[in-house]
Amino acid sequence: MGITETNQIQSTKRRGVEMVRVLVALCFVVLVGGYAVSTGEAISNVSILAVAAAIGAYMALNIGANDVANNVGPAVGAKALSMTGAILIAAVFEASGSIIAGGNVVGTIKNGIINPAAIGDATTFIWVMMAALLAGALWLNLATYLGAPVSTTHSIVGGVLGAGIAAGGWDIANWGQMGAIAASWVISPVMGGVIAAAFLIYIKRSITYQSDMVQAARKVVPLLVALMVWAFSTYLVMKGLKKIWKTDMLTAGIIGLGIAVTAYFIVRPMVDRAAEQLRNDKDAVNSLFTVPLVVSAALLSFAHGANDVANAIGPLAAINEALVHGAVASKAAIPLWIMIVGGIGIAIGLALFGPKLIRTVGSEITELDKMRAFCIAMAAAITVIIASQLGLPVSSTHIAVGGVFGVGFLREYLKLSYNNKLMAIERHSQAAGHDMEETEAFIARFKSADVEEKRAILREIKEHQASAPISKEERKSLKKATKQELVKRTAILRIAAAWVITVPASALLASFLFYALIGYSTVN
Repeated sequence: MGITETNQIQSTKRRGVEMVRVLVALCFVVLVGGYAVSTGEAISNVSILAVAAAIGAYMALNIGANDVANNVGPAVGAKALSMTGAILIAAVFEASGSIIAGGNVVGTIKNGIINPAAIGDATTFIWVMMAALLAGALWLNLATYLGAPVSTTHSIVGGVLGAGIAAGGWDIANWGQMGAIAASWVISPVMGGVIAAAFLIYIKRSITYQSDMVQAARKVVPLLVALMVWAFSTYLVMKGLKKIWKTDMLTAGIIGLGIAVTAYFIVRPMVDRAAEQLRNDKDAVNSLFTVPLVVSAALLSFAHGANDVANAIGPLAAINEALVHGAVASKAAIPLWIMIVGGIGIAIGLALFGPKLIRTVGSEITELDKMRAFCIAMAAAITVIIASQLGLPVSSTHIAVGGVFGVGFLREYLKLSYNNKLMAIERHSQAAGHDMEETEAFIARFKSADVEEKRAILREIKEHQASAPISKEERKSLKKATKQELVKRTAILRIAAAWVITVPASALLASFLFYALIGYSTVN
């Protein structure tokens, strides 16, 4: 069998698998629409509820396909989880977070971006919500197809904004709130990137730059795990459980601290036992971060399901409320079946279409090991805590992807700096009259030294560096080669462009859909 024929068979198989995925997703959407008909007997226009439910199911599928990748992508990229394991963990915890902690009441207008009182009648409000929901889902679908992780919150915000303006004019929008959302395009990734990079620097200095890495890890890893437990416990109390138990930052922090102290005394002997079997190298020490990474992926998925399920079911719950009571309400009760649609839809979307974005976040931006992935998970939890306390709007998607870029750019900087130091060492050795064997021994000594010894060597070299300086051309060439190796610039441009146009794209699409729905309802 020739190569061409083999490729054709593989291509046919891929198309067949893709068709099966689409059919399963379509069956879910149709089943949800049909179930809405059976539960909406008290509603006069049950066909509208059926269509809205189907669109809500479609939105939930797209949230699972796109947004969940941020929670498990780093763990998969670091090989702490297999793709199958990540999908199973994320699906279970996303659905659990949605159903258990998603709340029973949701705001009908996400983030207060438009004034519902400015929409006169319930029918217009229904069309606004339906257009917003469909626009957000379509944009997420396109972003997933293009391999760009985007914010589902921003997608639905743009949809509500565009449909709201189409229905009530420019004055209906809360432009101050929209300005804050626009600011989050910068705030979220920068905070995530800086915090992830700061943790990675700490881990390198306290563990991997030490001569006895195993002994250093025995001291530091339990502290890092305790800090992770504190961050995630606080995060879950503040964000993941806020719809069933609302509390302030201080209370959440105290609860998290108590759990973290308990975790430290449990983890410390476990790390000691594991460390006894480890070699004194970075790859071996990396294995100590496997379990924390798996736990963080599960907890992030639970909190994400509790928070972002509103993006799928919020507008659907609003439509259901308007159909039942015939009026526009600022808050809408969420029937259990709608909550289940959101949770199960996210899980199915992840299982069917999630691997593409999981690979993008986990391995296609920069190479991740378990330490780097751990830093990204920590950044996600801590950034949300800080932003919540400061009242800053942030996106979990932007935080996680910003953390990946932050780790990647730090790797570039550190590798460039390290290579420059090796070059300086080589020049210094040659200038001192050493032969090749002596020079290689000097470089090997530097590589195996701990932080303090490296500093001593570099101080010695700095005193003699004027005798063999590195030219600007050599530094520029080395910097260019390092950048190309560690962070993909095409990924930056693609993702940044998708982030910037998410709100306006979904807003424009929603306005068109609103006019189409109004026109259809007028004709019929």
